Amino acid sequence: MKNENNLLIRHSQRGLTLVEIVVVIALLGLLMTVVGGTLFSTFAESKGDVTRLTIKEIERDLQIYKARKNKFPTDLSKLPGDKARTDAWGNEFSYSSSSSCGKDYEVTSMGQDGKKGGSGPDADISSCDSDSE
Repeated sequence: MKNENNLLIRHSQRGLTLVEIVVVIALLGLLMTVVGGTLFSTFAESKGDVTRLTIKEIERDLQIYKARKNKFPTDLSKLPGDKARTDAWGNEFSYSSSSSCGKDYEVTSMGQDGKKGGSGPDADISSCDSDSE
């Protein structure tokens, strides 16, 4: 009877071994790597979406400016309001009174790297291609 009580006490006081703790930490690290990578890629894609929406807003402001002044502005600083005209990466938009798609203007973000050209998050986003996305 006394031996059974000792076994019950020892069994209830048993904790996790070092190996079990290391395995749990390794699994949690692996899980965080997978989840973190997915979240990071989704966040990068959302910056492109935000930039496309900002270009649409600038296009709307350009149309309002044209309706009031009967011409498009020479640069984006002429648009009403004191909004910062920057893309989701903090780069200023490029504005041209001619376009590659037949519009009277073109508003372009140079992407994450701030340089012309590129692919993925570094790709340029233009008012000429924002209609199709």
